[in-house]
Amino acid sequence: MYRIIGECRYGIHDISRTELDPRSHLPRFNMPLELGLFLGAKAFGAGLNAEKRCIILDREAYRYQKFCSDIAGQDIKSHDNRPARAIVIVRDWLRQWIRAPGARIPGGETIFKRYRAFQKILPEMCDVQGLDHRHLAYVDHHMLMVGWLQENPGPGLPQY
Repeated sequence: MYRIIGECRYGIHDISRTELDPRSHLPRFNMPLELGLFLGAKAFGAGLNAEKRCIILDREAYRYQKFCSDIAGQDIKSHDNRPARAIVIVRDWLRQWIRAPGARIPGGETIFKRYRAFQKILPEMCDVQGLDHRHLAYVDHHMLMVGWLQENPGPGLPQY
């Protein structure tokens, strides 16, 4: 986790999943912890760390004030617990930082539709690979997604 945060210039942090675990009655705080480390690296780091940028997502506007009020003043957006809205917000935020000439990023709605198409075929892809689509390791999910993108690049979209 520390290495990834140290190397990452852009951070996307969704703090909306802080409910109590039904068995332990404790919240999962990995994302707030990672956000704190990211903000600490930005505030106290030098070089690339000082140039870090992040966006924080939550399911309700200003909900964070009830459990993490010290992050006020950061770029915090509400996705209303809607994945399609979260994708639009993140896409639009990332777009402002991509300055490469000719860089094209499809709109959030297009990205969401393509993601839904991938999700629909994912169980079949997992069956072929001998994987359980409900319990995928990140590296397996990534491999399957890259393979799908290579086979389904979409009109006018970059090749993977």
